[in-house]
Amino acid sequence: MASTRDNGANAPGDEDEDDYMNMTFEEPALKTESSIQRTQRLKRESQARGVIKSKAQRAEEEAAAREKALSTSLLDDPRAKKSKGLAMMAKMGFSGGGLGKKTEEGDAAAAGRAEPIKVSVKEDRGGIGLDSEKKRRLQEAVEARDIKVAKVEPEEYRERVRKEREEAKLEGQFRAAQRVAERLDEEDVGGAASDGPSSPTEPAPESKSKPTSSKPLKSISVLYRGLVRQREERERDRRMRHDLEQSLSRLPTYDDDDEDDDYKKALGKKQTVYVTAEDLDEEDEELDEFNAFSAGERLHKVVEYLRREHRYCFWCKMAYPDEAMNGCPGPTEEDHD
Repeated sequence: MASTRDNGANAPGDEDEDDYMNMTFEEPALKTESSIQRTQRLKRESQARGVIKSKAQRAEEEAAAREKALSTSLLDDPRAKKSKGLAMMAKMGFSGGGLGKKTEEGDAAAAGRAEPIKVSVKEDRGGIGLDSEKKRRLQEAVEARDIKVAKVEPEEYRERVRKEREEAKLEGQFRAAQRVAERLDEEDVGGAASDGPSSPTEPAPESKSKPTSSKPLKSISVLYRGLVRQREERERDRRMRHDLEQSLSRLPTYDDDDEDDDYKKALGKKQTVYVTAEDLDEEDEELDEFNAFSAGERLHKVVEYLRREHRYCFWCKMAYPDEAMNGCPGPTEEDHD
């Protein structure tokens, strides 16, 4: 039996195999240190364990370790000489220094990479390509902002803001002048403001199917027709929303012919029919032409109309007894400063 083991151990082809039964391990030489050195070492290790690294520091260390690992070639490792995988790759033509074979013509497709592919760590849950799309949009927004900022000068910006504020001020004054003109015209004809086209009316029982229309908008002065039109549209939208809410919240009821109108109205069975201008949805070219003027021009037209027709100064906020309007400084706001 002993001779058989000796023959098997010395058989050809088994020279590269390790003899695990007779393998010995050298114990590392113990490094002697004094008590003072040991105390200092333990103190340093304790302090190192007690330091809590920040997220930025940990990320920096991970990046440094990753770059070091990627920049280190496996072929430089002493263990690579005993690697069977590298030996097999060498038999297939791998020689190191690249990830492919280079041709004599220097073809880019056949040429190997000099460096491995960089590792890009993805820390969010977005899909592939989302980061590049975000970067592209952000870059376009930054470029557009830079162009816009570069084009606008400080003086130009101040002038634009001043014009916007002046325009808003003139629009407010124009709306106030429109309301004054409407009120004075209604007082001249002897009607109250509630009898205008925006006032609700309840038709007679015989005209329930076809309510009477209010005064057409085109019969109103173009100076304040836009104000009346906006009021009509807002009122119509409000009533439509109210009627819809009432219809959705009202329980099913039955109609009794013996009930009078007041009783039906109290129970919500009888709905009030509101009448709006018959030409509310029609186009008004005259009003469009008037609105095409600037706010200052529209305000000037209304102020002149008040002075001419009602002897009323919009800036003095009072009406004068005669056409001369003695005591009024002038027709413009600058005259009243």
